[in-house]
This record gives sequence, C-alpha cells and structure tokens, in this order.
Amino acid sequence: MSALKALRRRAFTWFADRPVAGTLGLLAPGALWLLVFFMVPLLMMLAYSFMERGLYGGVVYEATFEHYLRFADPLYVTILGRTLALSLTCTVLCLLLGYPVAWTIARSGRLKNLLTFLVVRPFWTSFLVRTFAMIFLMRESGLINAALMGLGLISEPIQLLYTPWAVLVGLVYGFLPFMVLPIYTSLEKLDPALLEAAEVLGARPTARFFRVILPLSMPGVVAGSLLVFIPSLGSYLVSDLLGGAKQMMIGNLVQNQFTSARNWPFGSAASFIVMGLVLMAVVAYLRTRDDEEGGLR
Repeated sequence: MSALKALRRRAFTWFADRPVAGTLGLLAPGALWLLVFFMVPLLMMLAYSFMERGLYGGVVYEATFEHYLRFADPLYVTILGRTLALSLTCTVLCLLLGYPVAWTIARSGRLKNLLTFLVVRPFWTSFLVRTFAMIFLMRESGLINAALMGLGLISEPIQLLYTPWAVLVGLVYGFLPFMVLPIYTSLEKLDPALLEAAEVLGARPTARFFRVILPLSMPGVVAGSLLVFIPSLGSYLVSDLLGGAKQMMIGNLVQNQFTSARNWPFGSAASFIVMGLVLMAVVAYLRTRDDEEGGLR
C-alpha cells in the first residue's frame, strides 16, 4: 500500500511540474473516446455517402454524388420541410412553456431543489416507456377521449394518434426539460438588485422583462433552444410511435435506409445534409450575435 501511495505521489509531482503534459494527460482519455466512437464513425459515414450501394446492401467503393442529388426529389424535400416545421414549432412551444417554469423555479426559494428534481425526474424513466405512455393517453379508448366524453364535450372518440399534433405533443413532452434547465441556470444568476433598480427608475413589469430579464437570460434561451431543436430534428421514435407512417421525419428516413432498405450511402447522405443545415443555422446565429455585440461596443 505504501508503494502505491508513493507511486501516486510521484505521478502527481510529475504532472504538477509539467503543466502542459498534465493538461494533455487529462484531455487524452476523453479525446481518445470521442475520436474512436464519434469521429471515426462520422468519417466512415461521410465516405459511405459518396459510394454506390451494393446489390444486397453494403457499399461498393465507387465514387458518386447520386445520393446527394437524389435528395432534391420532392418527396424528400417534403419530409425535410415537415421535420424542420415540427422541430421549430417544438422549440417555440418548449420556450413558451419552459420559460415561466424556469422563472418560477429560480424564484421559489426553499422549494427550488424540489422543483428542479421534478423537472429532472422524467429522465429516470426510459424515453421509450414515456412515449408508449402517450399512446395510452391519446388512443381512442385512452384517458383523454374518456375524459372529454365524460365531460360531454364530445359524443364519440376523436382521432388523436397518427396526426402531426400527436407528434408535436410527443416532442414537446420529451424535450421540455432540456429547455427548462438551461434557462433556469441563467435566471438563477440574475441579480435581484437589477430588477429593483429598474422598478425604482419607473420600469413597468413588461419593460423589466424585455429590457432586463430576457437579455440577461439569452444564453440560457439559446442553449435550451439548441438542446431542443437539434435532438428533435433527428428524432425518429416519437414520429414512428405517435405519427405512424403518415408523419415520417428525416430521422425515420435515415433509420429506414440503414435498416430495412439497407441503403447505407443514401442514409449517410441524408444525415450529412441535415447536419449541414444545423451547422449553417448555428453559424448564422453566432455571426449575428457577434455583429450585435460589435455594434454595442
């Protein structure tokens, strides 16, 4: 045991005397993990997207741009447009629903930890199980139709499942915590003295929100929006279970190409097209933010 302690002490002293080597040593495990399990598969998919599909699946090592050009078909453009519309709507709804929740948690005092726990609690359950629970709620004999019929609002069950609204509700239900937590983190750091100063200067509640609270919480709003928009863009489980075949999203298209269709090159090309759209949106936002900050300076 003493020899082990001595070895640890020597290793700690060696890293302390060499800060650059120590930094590289700390970064190496995480960087190696990302390289092996993220970058290598990503580069393989990029290479596959420029190859021919094999007769019985797999790839043929012949260069082609066919799969990217194929994505200009109106069918795939429609799927992409539906995916973008649902993802943007999901992000807006999560923002409208999540901001008041985050503000309430940030100003709840002793109940802050309990409310935060309630927001995080759904992550303890499998996303698949939670999505199946939505099926039991929205099917014709489910709780929602039973409640509406019991209240006399409808005379017969209405079709809730396998509609765009069912997919949208499932996306919001699944990704709402990703919006609440970053906004809550930003609002928790907000100095109450700033709000008191604005009130003393005659600012009404609306003005205090738009001129003080919202600008200071924008980092959390942006982080939450990205955390909701990007996963919902690639989601396929919600649209598959709640939307059926009528509400296919780009994630379902990619999944089908890699599984039943066995067209890996086209699935890879579709993945990179979506990735490129997301990167362009993020870069455009960052440039706009930098221009605004430069103008303020």
